[in-house]
Amino acid sequence: MHSKQTVKYICERYPSGQSYYYKQEIITHDSWDNIDSIAWSTPRPITKKTFEKRKKDQYRVEIRVKHKLPAEVIRIESYRSQS
Repeated sequence: MHSKQTVKYICERYPSGQSYYYKQEIITHDSWDNIDSIAWSTPRPITKKTFEKRKKDQYRVEIRVKHKLPAEVIRIESYRSQS
């Protein structure tokens, strides 16, 4: 488990009302002495329950509101008729 300084918990909220939860950790690609090798890891999915627990425990949290529109659904029949 990481300390409060080396992990952050992320909630991404979309216009559809959906929320997705992730955690990121600070990692190194070389050694901790090499500042240039320190980076945030790839976001890993977590549950809402874990996010809420860590928020309550005062871990670093980020709430990101996404303004991305939902994808347009294209019916296969109409796509084939255009070709």
